[in-house]
Amino acid sequence: MANLDDLIGRRVSLRYRLATDPTEPTPRRGPTMTDAVGELASDGPDAVLVHTRRGVVRVLRAAVVAVRAIPPPMPRRAPWAAVARLERLCSDAWPPVHRVDIGDWRLRAADGFTGRANSALVTGDPGVRIGEALALLREFAAEHSIPPMAQVAMDSPWERALRQQGWVPHATRDAGAEVSVLVGELDAITAPPEPAGAEPRIRAEPDEQWWRLVLGEHPATLAQRHVLTAPGLAHTGFGIARRDGVPVAAIRTAIVQDHLYVARLNVLPEHRRIGLATALMGAAARWAVDRGAGWCVLQVAVHNTAALQLYRRLGFAQHHGFRYLRPPPDPAQPA
Repeated sequence: MANLDDLIGRRVSLRYRLATDPTEPTPRRGPTMTDAVGELASDGPDAVLVHTRRGVVRVLRAAVVAVRAIPPPMPRRAPWAAVARLERLCSDAWPPVHRVDIGDWRLRAADGFTGRANSALVTGDPGVRIGEALALLREFAAEHSIPPMAQVAMDSPWERALRQQGWVPHATRDAGAEVSVLVGELDAITAPPEPAGAEPRIRAEPDEQWWRLVLGEHPATLAQRHVLTAPGLAHTGFGIARRDGVPVAAIRTAIVQDHLYVARLNVLPEHRRIGLATALMGAAARWAVDRGAGWCVLQVAVHNTAALQLYRRLGFAQHHGFRYLRPPPDPAQPA
Protein backbone atom coordinates (compact mmCIF):
# COMPACT_ATOMS: atom_id res chain seq x y z
CA MET A 1 0.00 0.00 0.00
CA ALA A 2 1.23 3.49 -0.83
CA ASN A 3 2.42 5.72 1.99
CA LEU A 4 -0.44 8.00 3.07
CA ASP A 5 1.78 10.99 3.69
CA ASP A 6 3.20 10.75 0.17
CA LEU A 7 -0.32 11.26 -1.21
CA ILE A 8 -1.32 14.31 0.88
CA GLY A 9 -2.80 16.94 -1.42
CA ARG A 10 -3.60 14.48 -4.21
CA ARG A 11 -6.90 12.96 -5.30
CA VAL A 12 -7.13 9.39 -4.03
CA SER A 13 -9.38 6.38 -3.76
CA LEU A 14 -9.13 5.22 -0.14
CA ARG A 15 -10.62 1.99 1.22
CA TYR A 16 -11.08 1.72 4.98
CA ARG A 17 -12.67 -0.49 7.61
CA LEU A 18 -15.94 0.66 9.15
CA ALA A 19 -16.02 1.01 12.90
CA THR A 20 -17.79 -1.78 14.80
CA ASP A 21 -19.25 -1.88 18.26
CA PRO A 22 -17.37 -4.52 20.31
CA THR A 23 -20.22 -4.68 22.86
CA GLU A 24 -22.69 -6.11 20.35
CA PRO A 25 -23.19 -9.87 20.96
CA THR A 26 -23.77 -10.54 17.27
CA PRO A 27 -21.86 -8.68 14.54
CA ARG A 28 -24.04 -6.57 12.29
CA ARG A 29 -24.68 -7.74 8.76
CA GLY A 30 -23.54 -5.57 5.90
CA PRO A 31 -20.30 -4.25 4.52
CA THR A 32 -17.31 -3.99 6.80
CA MET A 33 -15.38 -1.69 4.47
CA THR A 34 -16.16 1.28 2.27
CA ASP A 35 -14.39 3.72 -0.05
CA ALA A 36 -13.87 7.46 -0.10
CA VAL A 37 -12.78 9.38 -3.20
CA GLY A 38 -11.41 12.89 -3.03
CA GLU A 39 -8.46 15.06 -2.09
CA LEU A 40 -6.40 13.68 0.79
CA ALA A 41 -5.35 15.84 3.75
CA SER A 42 -3.65 15.06 7.04
CA ASP A 43 -5.52 15.34 10.33
CA GLY A 44 -2.62 14.74 12.68
CA PRO A 45 -0.70 11.57 13.46
CA ASP A 46 -3.77 9.37 13.87
CA ALA A 47 -6.16 10.30 11.05
CA VAL A 48 -6.57 11.67 7.54
CA LEU A 49 -9.32 13.66 5.82
CA VAL A 50 -10.77 12.88 2.40
CA HIS A 51 -12.51 15.88 0.81
CA THR A 52 -15.24 14.18 -1.22
CA ARG A 53 -18.02 15.76 -3.26
CA ARG A 54 -20.46 15.02 -0.44
CA GLY A 55 -18.29 16.48 2.30
CA VAL A 56 -15.24 15.69 4.38
CA VAL A 57 -14.66 12.12 5.61
CA ARG A 58 -12.33 11.54 8.57
CA VAL A 59 -10.58 8.16 8.59
CA LEU A 60 -8.30 6.73 11.24
CA ARG A 61 -4.96 5.80 9.73
CA ALA A 62 -5.17 2.39 11.40
CA ALA A 63 -8.44 1.70 9.54
CA VAL A 64 -7.02 2.31 6.06
CA VAL A 65 -6.88 -0.89 4.01
CA ALA A 66 -5.72 0.48 0.66
CA VAL A 67 -5.11 3.83 -1.00
CA ARG A 68 -4.04 4.88 -4.47
CA ALA A 69 -3.71 8.12 -6.39
CA ILE A 70 -6.25 8.70 -9.14
CA PRO A 71 -6.56 11.38 -11.86
CA PRO A 72 -8.43 14.60 -11.06
CA PRO A 73 -12.09 14.63 -12.06
CA MET A 74 -13.18 16.14 -15.32
CA PRO A 75 -14.28 19.71 -14.61
CA ARG A 76 -18.03 20.25 -14.66
CA ARG A 77 -19.25 23.72 -15.46
CA ALA A 78 -22.23 24.99 -13.51
CA PRO A 79 -25.24 25.91 -15.69
CA TRP A 80 -25.24 29.60 -16.61
CA ALA A 81 -28.63 30.03 -14.93
CA ALA A 82 -27.09 28.77 -11.66
CA VAL A 83 -24.11 31.09 -12.12
CA ALA A 84 -26.42 34.07 -12.67
CA ARG A 85 -28.48 33.22 -9.58
CA LEU A 86 -25.40 32.93 -7.38
CA GLU A 87 -23.93 36.17 -8.72
CA ARG A 88 -27.15 38.05 -7.97
CA LEU A 89 -27.33 36.48 -4.54
CA CYS A 90 -23.79 37.65 -3.74
CA SER A 91 -24.67 41.10 -5.03
CA ASP A 92 -27.68 41.22 -2.68
CA ALA A 93 -25.36 40.37 0.20
CA TRP A 94 -22.96 43.20 -0.75
CA PRO A 95 -25.38 46.00 -1.63
CA PRO A 96 -24.23 49.19 -3.37
CA VAL A 97 -25.39 52.62 -2.32
CA HIS A 98 -26.85 53.30 -5.78
CA ARG A 99 -28.31 50.72 -8.14
CA VAL A 100 -30.12 50.90 -11.48
CA ASP A 101 -31.30 47.77 -13.31
CA ILE A 102 -31.25 47.45 -17.09
CA GLY A 103 -32.95 44.14 -17.80
CA ASP A 104 -30.71 41.52 -16.21
CA TRP A 105 -27.87 43.99 -15.66
CA ARG A 106 -27.28 45.74 -12.34
CA LEU A 107 -25.48 49.07 -12.44
CA ARG A 108 -23.91 49.65 -9.01
CA ALA A 109 -22.02 52.45 -7.27
CA ALA A 110 -20.72 52.90 -3.73
CA ASP A 111 -18.22 55.76 -3.78
CA GLY A 112 -15.49 53.44 -5.08
CA PHE A 113 -15.59 50.97 -2.16
CA THR A 114 -14.77 47.58 -3.76
CA GLY A 115 -15.20 46.50 -7.35
CA ARG A 116 -18.24 44.39 -6.50
CA ALA A 117 -20.22 47.46 -5.44
CA ASN A 118 -18.90 49.76 -8.19
CA SER A 119 -19.40 47.80 -11.38
CA ALA A 120 -22.19 46.56 -13.58
CA LEU A 121 -23.15 42.99 -12.72
CA VAL A 122 -23.77 41.51 -16.17
CA THR A 123 -25.67 38.23 -15.94
CA GLY A 124 -28.03 38.09 -18.89
CA ASP A 125 -30.03 40.14 -21.35
CA PRO A 126 -30.17 43.91 -20.74
CA GLY A 127 -33.37 44.13 -22.76
CA VAL A 128 -31.82 46.66 -25.17
CA ARG A 129 -29.06 46.56 -27.76
CA ILE A 130 -25.69 45.76 -26.22
CA GLY A 131 -24.23 49.04 -27.42
CA GLU A 132 -27.08 51.00 -25.84
CA ALA A 133 -26.68 49.09 -22.57
CA LEU A 134 -22.95 49.85 -22.48
CA ALA A 135 -23.65 53.53 -23.16
CA LEU A 136 -26.05 53.57 -20.19
CA LEU A 137 -23.39 51.86 -18.10
CA ARG A 138 -20.88 54.59 -18.98
CA GLU A 139 -23.39 57.33 -18.19
CA PHE A 140 -24.16 55.77 -14.81
CA ALA A 141 -20.45 55.47 -13.96
CA ALA A 142 -19.82 59.11 -14.93
CA GLU A 143 -22.80 60.27 -12.88
CA HIS A 144 -21.32 58.57 -9.79
CA SER A 145 -17.68 59.44 -10.50
CA ILE A 146 -16.45 55.86 -10.84
CA PRO A 147 -14.67 54.19 -13.77
CA PRO A 148 -16.97 52.21 -16.11
CA MET A 149 -16.51 48.54 -15.31
CA ALA A 150 -18.44 45.28 -15.73
CA GLN A 151 -18.34 42.13 -13.61
CA VAL A 152 -18.80 39.01 -15.76
CA ALA A 153 -18.54 35.27 -15.17
CA MET A 154 -15.46 33.95 -16.94
CA ASP A 155 -16.06 32.34 -20.35
CA SER A 156 -19.77 33.14 -20.11
CA PRO A 157 -21.95 34.35 -23.01
CA TRP A 158 -22.03 37.73 -21.22
CA GLU A 159 -18.26 38.00 -21.24
CA ARG A 160 -18.14 37.10 -24.92
CA ALA A 161 -20.74 39.77 -25.72
CA LEU A 162 -18.69 42.51 -24.04
CA ARG A 163 -15.43 41.26 -25.52
CA GLN A 164 -17.00 41.59 -28.96
CA GLN A 165 -17.55 45.26 -28.11
CA GLY A 166 -13.85 45.65 -27.38
CA TRP A 167 -14.03 45.52 -23.57
CA VAL A 168 -10.87 44.11 -21.97
CA PRO A 169 -9.92 42.50 -18.62
CA HIS A 170 -9.13 44.84 -15.76
CA ALA A 171 -7.34 44.07 -12.48
CA THR A 172 -8.80 45.89 -9.47
CA ARG A 173 -6.92 46.79 -6.32
CA ASP A 174 -9.08 44.63 -4.03
CA ALA A 175 -9.67 41.60 -6.28
CA GLY A 176 -6.87 41.45 -8.81
CA ALA A 177 -7.54 40.08 -12.27
CA GLU A 178 -9.72 37.03 -11.48
CA VAL A 179 -11.94 35.93 -8.62
CA SER A 180 -12.95 32.40 -7.62
CA VAL A 181 -16.50 31.88 -6.33
CA LEU A 182 -16.52 29.01 -3.83
CA VAL A 183 -19.45 27.12 -2.35
CA GLY A 184 -19.80 24.59 0.44
CA GLU A 185 -22.47 22.89 2.51
CA LEU A 186 -22.64 24.38 5.99
CA ASP A 187 -23.17 20.97 7.58
CA ALA A 188 -20.01 19.69 5.87
CA ILE A 189 -17.73 22.53 6.96
CA THR A 190 -15.28 20.97 9.36
CA ALA A 191 -13.09 22.90 11.73
CA PRO A 192 -10.56 21.81 14.37
CA PRO A 193 -11.06 22.84 17.99
CA GLU A 194 -10.91 26.58 18.59
CA PRO A 195 -7.69 28.06 19.95
CA ALA A 196 -7.88 28.67 23.69
CA GLY A 197 -9.40 32.06 24.42
CA ALA A 198 -10.49 32.75 20.84
CA GLU A 199 -14.14 33.21 21.89
CA PRO A 200 -15.45 33.70 18.31
CA ARG A 201 -18.79 35.47 18.36
CA ILE A 202 -21.12 36.69 15.62
CA ARG A 203 -23.07 39.76 16.68
CA ALA A 204 -25.91 41.66 15.03
CA GLU A 205 -24.10 45.03 15.10
CA PRO A 206 -20.47 45.97 14.44
CA ASP A 207 -18.63 47.72 17.25
CA GLU A 208 -15.62 50.02 16.96
CA GLN A 209 -13.20 47.11 17.46
CA TRP A 210 -14.74 45.33 14.47
CA TRP A 211 -14.49 48.43 12.29
CA ARG A 212 -10.80 48.87 13.17
CA LEU A 213 -10.01 45.25 12.35
CA VAL A 214 -11.78 45.47 8.99
CA LEU A 215 -10.92 48.99 7.84
CA GLY A 216 -7.96 50.06 9.97
CA GLU A 217 -7.82 53.28 11.92
CA HIS A 218 -9.60 55.38 9.29
CA PRO A 219 -13.25 56.07 10.17
CA ALA A 220 -15.76 54.24 7.99
CA THR A 221 -17.32 56.27 5.21
CA LEU A 222 -21.05 56.35 4.66
CA ALA A 223 -20.63 54.10 1.62
CA GLN A 224 -18.55 51.56 3.57
CA ARG A 225 -21.12 51.49 6.35
CA HIS A 226 -23.92 50.95 3.86
CA VAL A 227 -22.21 48.11 2.00
CA LEU A 228 -20.99 46.30 5.11
CA THR A 229 -24.10 46.67 7.28
CA ALA A 230 -26.53 45.97 4.38
CA PRO A 231 -29.53 47.67 5.99
CA GLY A 232 -32.02 45.89 3.71
CA LEU A 233 -31.05 42.37 4.81
CA ALA A 234 -32.74 40.53 7.66
CA HIS A 235 -29.55 38.80 8.84
CA THR A 236 -26.08 40.33 8.84
CA GLY A 237 -23.42 39.35 11.34
CA PHE A 238 -20.14 40.79 12.54
CA GLY A 239 -17.70 38.40 14.17
CA ILE A 240 -14.59 38.88 16.28
CA ALA A 241 -12.06 36.37 17.61
CA ARG A 242 -9.59 37.15 20.37
CA ARG A 243 -6.11 36.21 21.48
CA ASP A 244 -5.22 36.74 25.11
CA GLY A 245 -8.41 38.76 25.41
CA VAL A 246 -7.47 41.15 22.59
CA PRO A 247 -9.60 41.31 19.38
CA VAL A 248 -7.29 40.25 16.53
CA ALA A 249 -9.58 38.76 13.85
CA ALA A 250 -12.89 39.71 12.24
CA ILE A 251 -15.45 38.40 9.77
CA ARG A 252 -18.53 39.81 8.06
CA THR A 253 -21.49 37.54 7.30
CA ALA A 254 -24.87 37.90 5.60
CA ILE A 255 -27.70 35.54 4.75
CA VAL A 256 -29.55 35.77 1.45
CA GLN A 257 -32.18 33.13 0.78
CA ASP A 258 -30.54 29.80 1.76
CA HIS A 259 -26.93 31.00 1.48
CA LEU A 260 -24.46 32.38 3.98
CA TYR A 261 -22.22 34.95 2.31
CA VAL A 262 -18.83 35.43 3.96
CA ALA A 263 -16.56 38.41 3.37
CA ARG A 264 -13.90 40.51 5.09
CA LEU A 265 -12.33 37.61 6.96
CA ASN A 266 -9.24 39.29 8.35
CA VAL A 267 -6.66 38.19 10.91
CA LEU A 268 -3.92 40.57 12.00
CA PRO A 269 -0.64 39.36 10.44
CA GLU A 270 1.13 38.58 13.72
CA HIS A 271 -1.75 36.33 14.82
CA ARG A 272 -2.19 34.18 11.70
CA ARG A 273 -1.79 30.40 11.34
CA ILE A 274 -3.05 29.59 14.84
CA GLY A 275 -6.64 28.73 13.84
CA LEU A 276 -8.46 32.03 14.35
CA ALA A 277 -9.78 32.25 10.77
CA THR A 278 -11.03 28.69 10.99
CA ALA A 279 -12.65 29.41 14.36
CA LEU A 280 -14.52 32.38 12.89
CA MET A 281 -15.68 30.28 9.94
CA GLY A 282 -17.03 27.68 12.33
CA ALA A 283 -18.86 30.33 14.34
CA ALA A 284 -20.29 31.81 11.13
CA ALA A 285 -21.51 28.39 9.98
CA ARG A 286 -23.29 27.73 13.29
CA TRP A 287 -24.81 31.21 13.24
CA ALA A 288 -26.13 30.69 9.70
CA VAL A 289 -27.52 27.19 10.32
CA ASP A 290 -29.47 28.56 13.28
CA ARG A 291 -31.08 31.03 10.84
CA GLY A 292 -32.04 28.47 8.22
CA ALA A 293 -29.11 28.64 5.78
CA GLY A 294 -27.75 25.45 4.22
CA TRP A 295 -24.96 26.68 1.95
CA CYS A 296 -22.04 29.06 2.14
CA VAL A 297 -20.64 31.17 -0.70
CA LEU A 298 -17.58 33.39 -0.79
CA GLN A 299 -15.54 35.24 -3.40
CA VAL A 300 -11.73 35.00 -3.26
CA ALA A 301 -9.14 36.58 -5.51
CA VAL A 302 -7.22 33.82 -7.24
CA HIS A 303 -3.91 35.37 -6.18
CA ASN A 304 -4.90 34.90 -2.51
CA THR A 305 -3.56 31.35 -2.34
CA ALA A 306 -3.50 31.21 1.47
CA ALA A 307 -7.24 31.92 1.66
CA LEU A 308 -8.02 29.43 -1.10
CA GLN A 309 -6.10 26.71 0.76
CA LEU A 310 -7.99 27.49 3.97
CA TYR A 311 -11.39 27.24 2.32
CA ARG A 312 -10.54 24.04 0.48
CA ARG A 313 -9.48 22.48 3.78
CA LEU A 314 -12.91 23.44 5.09
CA GLY A 315 -14.62 21.60 2.24
CA PHE A 316 -15.32 24.38 -0.28
CA ALA A 317 -15.23 23.83 -4.04
CA GLN A 318 -15.17 26.27 -6.94
CA HIS A 319 -18.55 27.01 -8.50
CA HIS A 320 -17.28 29.45 -11.15
CA GLY A 321 -15.00 32.43 -11.56
CA PHE A 322 -15.50 36.04 -12.56
CA ARG A 323 -13.41 38.94 -13.79
CA TYR A 324 -13.85 42.63 -14.41
CA LEU A 325 -13.90 44.19 -17.86
CA ARG A 326 -13.37 47.83 -18.78
CA PRO A 327 -13.92 49.72 -22.03
CA PRO A 328 -11.21 49.60 -24.67
CA PRO A 329 -8.47 52.19 -24.25
CA ASP A 330 -9.09 55.50 -25.97
CA PRO A 331 -6.42 55.85 -28.67
CA ALA A 332 -6.59 59.63 -28.27
CA GLN A 333 -5.44 59.37 -24.66
CA PRO A 334 -1.78 58.80 -23.69
CA ALA A 335 -0.97 55.31 -22.35
